[in-house]
Amino acid sequence: MKILVAVKRVVDHNVRIRVRSDSSGVETDNVRMSMNPFDKHAVEAAVQLAEAGKADEIVIVSIGPKQANDVILTALAMGAHRGVLIETNDRVETLAVAKLLKAVADEEKPDLILLGKQAVDDDSNHVGQMLAGLLGWPQATFASEIKAGEGGLEVTREVDYGRATIALPLPAIVTADLRLNTPRNAALPMVMKARQKPLAVRPVAEFGVDISPRLVIEKVSPPAERPGGRQVANTAELAAFIVAEVKELEAL
Repeated sequence: MKILVAVKRVVDHNVRIRVRSDSSGVETDNVRMSMNPFDKHAVEAAVQLAEAGKADEIVIVSIGPKQANDVILTALAMGAHRGVLIETNDRVETLAVAKLLKAVADEEKPDLILLGKQAVDDDSNHVGQMLAGLLGWPQATFASEIKAGEGGLEVTREVDYGRATIALPLPAIVTADLRLNTPRNAALPMVMKARQKPLAVRPVAEFGVDISPRLVIEKVSPPAERPGGRQVANTAELAAFIVAEVKELEAL
């Protein structure tokens, strides 16, 4: 089985997000960047399938500037076999991302495509579903467990009423949730070996996909500062405070 895993370079989840002074977006200059956390679970799932003898090749693909090589190298250090960077400095919206991934899938002919369920920078949760629609493949989103069988997958999803397990024929698309696994940390020797693995850098124009934005971001602003908390000495004081707040709200 051949697996294609899509990964995205985002602001590291441990970094405090700052809005640019001109309100045009989130500040990314001189900010630590890393692989989207959900995508890291997708990479780990692919590597585990390979270690179990269910997959023989893992191809990593990312879309972004040349600096996005670092997230591909992270995936290669985790155990993937080769990478493809679709290079562009432009902002690429979710539909264009799905179209570019479809173009890669048409070339690579994978049996399974794994993605994170969403990216933590825009939280769109679009790409997996859009890609499944463009390819006409079955999909399973928010996967918390993946089992490979003969010619198909058994995927468990956490849903509002509990867990749902569905069977998918291959080829298929699965998007990873955080409960799917615990991603491994790549040791320094693996990072050094990853630099020897194939990594192709291809310009976005090579794929013939129109990445012109359909949306206009008018303004980005940080959330309002939360007021400080108040400490009370006992439950009686807390009850009196709540009653006073309710009366104040009723008077408005």
